[in-house]
Amino acid sequence: MKLKKRIALITGGGRGIGRAIALAFAGEGAQVAVAARTLDQVEQVSREIVSQFQTDALAVVCDVSDVGSVGRMFASVRERFGRGPDIMVNNAGIAESAPIARTDDDFWNRHLAINLSGSFYCTRAALPEMIERGWGRIINMASIAGKTGAPYISAYSASKHGLIGLTRSSAVEVAAKGITVNAICPGYVDTDMTTRGVENITKKTGRSADEAMASILKMSPQNRLITSEEVASLALLLASEDGRGINGQAISVDGGTVLS
Repeated sequence: MKLKKRIALITGGGRGIGRAIALAFAGEGAQVAVAARTLDQVEQVSREIVSQFQTDALAVVCDVSDVGSVGRMFASVRERFGRGPDIMVNNAGIAESAPIARTDDDFWNRHLAINLSGSFYCTRAALPEMIERGWGRIINMASIAGKTGAPYISAYSASKHGLIGLTRSSAVEVAAKGITVNAICPGYVDTDMTTRGVENITKKTGRSADEAMASILKMSPQNRLITSEEVASLALLLASEDGRGINGQAISVDGGTVLS
C-alpha cells in the first residue's frame, strides 16, 4: 500500500486520466478527493472508489479558474479528512484548437485560466501544509504540447509550456522541504479529449473518422494511443516514496513522439 495514510486531491477527476489516477491511488491506500465542474461525474468516481476499495472518497465541485472555488474545494477536503492534501494532482484542463489569427481573447484567456492559473491556485493552496508537514507531492498534467509546437493549438501549447515552467520553478523552491513537483506530458490518450479531436479534424477537413484517427496514430512511433492507466502508473510512481528522487521533471508518456 504505497499511499497508505496519504490524502490525494485530483482535479479533473471525473473521467479519463483523472479517474484512472483516482482509482490507482485509492488502490494503494490513499484517501481520495476528486474534483471537477460536473458533480455527477465525480460522484460516480467516488462511488467506484468506495465500492472497489472500501475506503473513503470525496466528490467536490470546483472550477479551478476561480480562486474562490479552489478555496472552497480545499476547505471541503480539510473538513472531510482533517487536513489538506498530501498529494495534489493538477489534472483539470481544456484543449481547443483555432488558427492564431482567429484565436480571440476569450479563447486565449480560457486556456491560460484553466490550464495554467488553475494549477497555480491549487499548488499555492496545497503547499503551506505540505511544507509544515515536511512531505508533499505536486503532479501537474502538462502535455507534449508543452515541449513542442503544433498548428492551431497556440493557446493550449502556451498554457502547457507555462505549466512546465511553473513545475520547474516550484520544484527548485521546495526541494529541500520534502516536497517534489513534477509534470507528466502525455501524447494522445484514449480519452474523450482525443475523440473530440477526431471530430474536429473530421469537421474541418472532411476526412472520415478513421482517416482522422489514423493521422493521430501516425504521430506516435508506436502507432497507438496511450491509455489513461499508463499515465496513472507514472502518477503513482511520482506520488509514492519510490519516486522521491524525481523532482522538477516533465516526463513524456507518448510512445516516443517527442524525444526531449
